[in-house]
Amino acid sequence: MTELLNEIDRSLARLDVEEWKKRLIGIGRSSGGYRDLGFRHFAVLIDRGPSLLVTFETVQGIRSLSEQATPLGFDLVRSQGWSHLCFVSDGDTWFRDASVHAYLDRLVDEAFFDQYDNVVFYGAGPCGYAAAAYSVIAPGATVVAVQPQATLAPDMTEWDPRFAEMRRISFTDRYGYAPDMLDAAEEAFVLYDPRQEYDAMHAALFARPNVTRLRLPFLGAALQTQLMEMGILTKILERAGSGTLTPKSFYRLYRARRDNPSYLRALMGRLDSDDRPFLNALLCRNVVKRMNAPRFRRRLDMLEQQAEAGEFVLPSTAA
Repeated sequence: MTELLNEIDRSLARLDVEEWKKRLIGIGRSSGGYRDLGFRHFAVLIDRGPSLLVTFETVQGIRSLSEQATPLGFDLVRSQGWSHLCFVSDGDTWFRDASVHAYLDRLVDEAFFDQYDNVVFYGAGPCGYAAAAYSVIAPGATVVAVQPQATLAPDMTEWDPRFAEMRRISFTDRYGYAPDMLDAAEEAFVLYDPRQEYDAMHAALFARPNVTRLRLPFLGAALQTQLMEMGILTKILERAGSGTLTPKSFYRLYRARRDNPSYLRALMGRLDSDDRPFLNALLCRNVVKRMNAPRFRRRLDMLEQQAEAGEFVLPSTAA
């Protein structure tokens, strides 16, 4: 086990793609398993503890989002002693591949998930679709899906123009419609920014009694990246695995956005575009009081000048 942790702690960031994949394969083969799933997919298993995190990730996402270029679940393997099954795709494929389906069927036939006390499925965007759609193979699992698509079947989502290249891929055969696949889950959480129109429309399709939709306004089009910057994504998954993830516990964690520069800049920009100088002054005052934020300082100076010119009434300093 010590050797496994040492291997996980080694940074893979400086390796080229081929060597990086070889290293991941080596970790899997020495600690649980590795499975090649055709031309664009593979799976790596670290079998360690009674809680299992199943993630769907892309090669590009792993190598760009992690400082060590390791899959998301490695943090929980290291800190919490979890097991981790990571499905990896080369690019966004939504994991709609016969080889992936065959491997999922094999896991079901072998009653693979029965050996774990808790199972959490996670993914974001196209990987969020996969996490929701394929969670059906582990009844009773908890699902956390960030900005998932419900389906890309044209007759259902012709209003979403973002993924035209996927229109030839079938989303109507096995594991096709992600919201229906969540019926077997104990509970599922769908995270989305309601101001991102297409993400919000997909999120609406996930309305189910066992699905909690968590709204993250002003966080933008890259929620996973923002949650990682805030340092709360792993904590969200920890709570999902322990059965303590609720809207209340989530939004307590989400207070970290108050210190996230990207979120604060987006909020300031939105207040500017909505022509809300009073609220923007309140925001800028709050930020410059707590943080070293030259951009907010400059914007506050401009707002104060506008107030002096009589364009609006500036809030009192005590506000």
